Amino acid sequence: MAEPSIFFSEVNERQGVFHRRMFLLGGIAGLGLGALGARLAHLQIIETQRYEKLSASNQFNFRLVPPPRGLIVDRNGAILASNRPNFRLLVTREDNSTDVEGTLKTLATFVPLDEARQLRLIKDIKQTPKRVPVSVFEDMSWDEFSAINIRAPELPGVTADMGEVRVYPHGGAFAHVIGYVAKVNKEDLTPTGPNSDPILLNPGFRIGRQGVEKAFDLDLRGKAGARKVEVDANGREVRQDEAGDIPSTPGKRIELTLDVDIQNRALEVMGDESGAIVMMDCRTGDLLCMASSPSFDANRFVRGLSGPEYRALAQYERKPLLDKVMTGTYPPGSTFKPTVALAALTAGVDPEVRVHCSGGWYWGGRTWRCWKHGGHGSQNMHDAIKNSCDIYFYQTALRMGPDPIAKAAHAMGFGQIFDIGIPGQKKGVVGSREWKRKAVKREPVWQPGDSVSYGIGQGYVAVNALQLAVMTARLANGKKALNPRLIKSVGGVERPHGDDVPDLPFTKEQLDYVRGGMVAVANDTGGTAYRQSQLGLGDIQMAGKTGTAQVRSYAGLASRSSAGVTWRLKDHNLFVAFAPVDDPRYAVAVIVEHGGLGGATAGAPRAREVMRVALMKDPELRSRIETPMPMPEAPEPLEAEGVAPEAPTVTAAPTAPAAPAAPAPAASTPTGGAI
Repeated sequence: MAEPSIFFSEVNERQGVFHRRMFLLGGIAGLGLGALGARLAHLQIIETQRYEKLSASNQFNFRLVPPPRGLIVDRNGAILASNRPNFRLLVTREDNSTDVEGTLKTLATFVPLDEARQLRLIKDIKQTPKRVPVSVFEDMSWDEFSAINIRAPELPGVTADMGEVRVYPHGGAFAHVIGYVAKVNKEDLTPTGPNSDPILLNPGFRIGRQGVEKAFDLDLRGKAGARKVEVDANGREVRQDEAGDIPSTPGKRIELTLDVDIQNRALEVMGDESGAIVMMDCRTGDLLCMASSPSFDANRFVRGLSGPEYRALAQYERKPLLDKVMTGTYPPGSTFKPTVALAALTAGVDPEVRVHCSGGWYWGGRTWRCWKHGGHGSQNMHDAIKNSCDIYFYQTALRMGPDPIAKAAHAMGFGQIFDIGIPGQKKGVVGSREWKRKAVKREPVWQPGDSVSYGIGQGYVAVNALQLAVMTARLANGKKALNPRLIKSVGGVERPHGDDVPDLPFTKEQLDYVRGGMVAVANDTGGTAYRQSQLGLGDIQMAGKTGTAQVRSYAGLASRSSAGVTWRLKDHNLFVAFAPVDDPRYAVAVIVEHGGLGGATAGAPRAREVMRVALMKDPELRSRIETPMPMPEAPEPLEAEGVAPEAPTVTAAPTAPAAPAAPAPAASTPTGGAI
């Protein structure tokens, strides 16, 4: 009887263990199913919108769209740099199996792609990341654009679309000031900062390379937008979803102080000559003209120059790529004499003390010549400015020494770099005892002969056209040390005029005296630029100062005639002026590089024509402008604008593109200035 009871007891125990395990496993399974159901409910109900967006992102992509580059305009709103439509041809490398060579050969049947260009493009396309388009051809005609689009299904990786390209309506008139844009290269890209923006990889994107385009590149770029497109599994664009596009933000509009009419007239009157013309408002400091001649067409740089084209520009002796307004430096010649006169008045020199000019002055074992054979006779300071008498300024500078002249020169704007918003200025040279001690190691002591040539704007002095204009504007203003201003506003925000400039360190009487000499230059019948300076605008008169700076020795020559002389050895011709004389409004500086004619003949007529445009455009002066009077006949070129045969040897003064670190020694100084 015991055995059956034991058997049933074991069976019951086994059944209890089974049931417990079953319930445990069932509970675990139930918990798993419950957790799974809860997770599914969370995904299906709570996070539905999130996964809908993720699903859509597998189907749609956003392609960056470059923004329109900001406009650059003149003071009156005339467009100087804008954008225009551009039909372009792009090639994208999908993978390593893409037949780039074959694709380009096919495209060469539709657009002009020579073999050399195809080889360059093959290299560029293979070096560019996959699915990043490379510009193959720009400015396609409508027929070329249509032909490519019709055959698009047969040309994998090829796209013909419409973008924008920078355009400069006035060609080379503003090229040195505005600069140009060009394609982004590897050196432009940075891992951080503004140039890390992926929009720079867009084939149509350009960045500034010079002038305003470079200095204000970030302001002009704007903010990129995006184009929503549907793509396939390989990332190829299927269609565009315009409703999802993100508009781009155009770059800021930059307004300059320049005047398009004055600038174009300046480049026109320069013709084929090399040099610069700068005009400045005597009241505000606004720059109305910054013309450098010859210039270059910035539109060609946007498209990209070939090697031979660039070399032709770079090797041309008149240097069209050089900005002669700010970068080129020249001896100022006799345009420096008003500054020397101010220095003399400040140093206590009596302006009525006369110096006799017989055409030559023997001093230091040599004869220092005046530009006028036979001399000017007895001269006080007023007469010396009017007649540009070299003998007077030789002796006056020798009596003062260099330091008072240097002090006055700095006060008038020489030897300075002005903050006008764009780079490229050269300080030039303003000689002094301290300067020579530091700069001229082989002969650090200032010699008396250095002062003699310094007095007529030769030797240890070199300036640029912008500095000459600033000097003239400060002299005309007679109160403030005006600073030039080029950028009028950025994005509608006005730039300051710099009204907190200090007063000039000269008395009103001193400034009036020097200005009176300049008035006589242009309006007394015996003035060196009388005939060339008559504006023919009623009672409005112009005051000026001529200058001619030699760049070679004239020892042993019969005259300084430029006939038969190679261009680079001819004299520089300069002229500075302001008008109206009774209430100065505009100042102008003209440099004709190697003009060889004299400041009166080469510089004054050009200054007169540019000044006429500015005066006739000024609404405050129109009431004073009567019927234009007949213009006086131009005089015959002066035969000897410089030194006589027995003049000593002279070393070439500093010329463009930069001021010299160590100019000629005292023994090689000029002995005759120029009018």
